[in-house]
Order: sequence, then C-alpha cells, then structure tokens
Amino acid sequence: MAEKKHHHHHFHHHKDEEKPVDTSVYSETTVYSESAYSSDTPSDGYGAGLAEPEKDYKKEEKHHKHLEHFGELGAAAATAFAIHEKHKAKKDPEHGHRHKIEEEIGAAVAVGAGGFAFHEHHEKKKTKKEEEEAHGKKHDHLF
Repeated sequence: MAEKKHHHHHFHHHKDEEKPVDTSVYSETTVYSESAYSSDTPSDGYGAGLAEPEKDYKKEEKHHKHLEHFGELGAAAATAFAIHEKHKAKKDPEHGHRHKIEEEIGAAVAVGAGGFAFHEHHEKKKTKKEEEEAHGKKHDHLF
C-alpha cells in the first residue's frame, strides 16, 4: 500500500491559484453634501454641549507636592544604596569592581530622582501661579 504524503501549506501561495479580481466600479457622479462636513457655524455634532471642566488647582498642586516628596524619597534611598555599596566595595575586595559599579548606578539614580523632585517642585509652583491668575490675584513686579 502506497502512503501519501500530506503537505500542509498554510502560509504559502501557489502560483497556479487564481486571484480574485475586483470588478467594482465607482460612480463618477457621486455628490457629497457640503453641509454635513463644512460649515461656518458650529453644529450639534460630536462634542456639542461639552464645556471644558474647570481645572482643580488645589488637587493638581497637591499631586505635584506628593510627586516632589516621592522624588526626594527616591533620591535619599538611592544615595543610601550608593553609600552602602561603597562600604561593601571596601569590605569585599574580591567583588570590589561589582560594588563600585553598583555604587555608580546608585549615584546616577540619586541624581535622576533629585532632578525629578526639582521638576515637580517647579510644576507645583507653576500650578499655584496659574491658580492665582485664574482667581484674579495678580503680582505686581516692581523690578
């Protein structure tokens, strides 16, 4: 009895297969309504009646304050890690190179976290200034 080999060609295209031919014809006389897409006056379409919600400045200021403190905490933790690795490098000279690298990584993370805290501090100040301007408080700059 002769056994037949079954070839499963899931992803291969055969050249002798016919490809479907697109026979659809577009009308050259199709007319589009101008009023539906272009208008000088606003319509009651998508987004109609939605007003921009008033910004909650206190909530945003508090958010930036929390992120600032989070950055400060990260900077302190990374600094502590770097100091710990520096101590390990002295105590374990066999793996000193590894500890030196980890110390440098800790120092780099500390700088990054400090920069993040600094950024959030300025975002908090900017939010506070926006709130004061929104509620009519103005700063007189004398110099």
